[in-house]
Amino acid sequence: MSILRKFFATDSSAGILLCLAAILAMIMENSMFNNAYDSLKDTPVVLQIGAFEINKALLLWINDGLMAIFFLMVGLEIKREILEGHLSSPSQFILPAVAAIGGVVAPALIYAYINIGDPDLMDGWAIPAATDIAFALGILLLMGKRIPTSLKVCLVAIAIIDDLIAIIIIALFYTTKMSLLSLGLAGAGLAGLMILNWRGVTKLGPYVIIGLFIWACVLKSGVHATLAGVLIGLIIPLKLKNEDGKSPLKVMEHALHPWVTLGILPLFAFVNAGVSLSGVTLSTFTEPLTFGIMVALFIGKQLGVMVMTFIATRLRICKLPHDITWPQFYGMALLTGVGFTMSLFIGTLAFSNIEYASGVRLGVIAGSTLSAVCGVIVLLLSTKAEPAKQKEAISQ
Repeated sequence: MSILRKFFATDSSAGILLCLAAILAMIMENSMFNNAYDSLKDTPVVLQIGAFEINKALLLWINDGLMAIFFLMVGLEIKREILEGHLSSPSQFILPAVAAIGGVVAPALIYAYINIGDPDLMDGWAIPAATDIAFALGILLLMGKRIPTSLKVCLVAIAIIDDLIAIIIIALFYTTKMSLLSLGLAGAGLAGLMILNWRGVTKLGPYVIIGLFIWACVLKSGVHATLAGVLIGLIIPLKLKNEDGKSPLKVMEHALHPWVTLGILPLFAFVNAGVSLSGVTLSTFTEPLTFGIMVALFIGKQLGVMVMTFIATRLRICKLPHDITWPQFYGMALLTGVGFTMSLFIGTLAFSNIEYASGVRLGVIAGSTLSAVCGVIVLLLSTKAEPAKQKEAISQ
């Protein structure tokens, strides 16, 4: 048991579990167990209170429900970092915002340029726009303490901003029906949370109850429910102190962290990473759909992030954190090309025709894998592991 405790206490344990879950999913989907795996994901789960009902497959409960908790924790982390952490100065806040915008625009333009001759394929322009926070951050966590904390924060900030942009894109371009009533109720719930914050309420119970109401309203509105998690996280009080003298935000973040990193993220990877490779051939790589997604993720993401960041730093709009070098930042920029599950999700919205499914899967997997492998190589070459003696001195 002591070995297990040491494993779960390490910074890289979450990343290892995430990768193992993804590998297991790929094995099951492409083996004799694929039917059992697909049946598990499609298992119906029903929650009903009176006339109110949520009836979804297990896969969607994880993606829309449990991942909202992940985004809640991300919202808490971003708020803490902005108000008193690595993003507390205006220049350091502007940096991920500028990089994220470049990381959304460049891939979309590259994909559109490659597929401009086919109106049907143009619907997939947003597929390479998002970064899979879970996988990209998991890769950084695998590398442990050799990666500066500010680089991890920067990646999370960039990923959450471009994922929020992606969610807005989904709402505007891929949402066929939107319930204004549900959005209005969600807005009322957010106003309620702000009032609680303003009145100095430090007990987390009222925030959780209203937060569940907001999540249900956003889910029913047609907008991706994970957006609710981020908004709720940004409203939880940081400066206020509870009866124990602790910040409600930090209490919630500390409580959620092990559940999210060691439970929710690996489970999310397991149900989403199982992509069937049947019917995929080498010639698929040359098709505009697959080639467009692959190039947009691998080239477009890093190009957009680096060019926009370089221009912004030269114009003195922002600057790199003092403990991050340009090669390290480039390695992180490569990791933003890990679109994986978020890109696959947008792909299902962009193309209802099943004939495009194989091309989308291959493009996303190829582009994300290239980005991950090259990102790790660049980060390993640009960072050095902390010497053992130095670690001992620090621990003493």
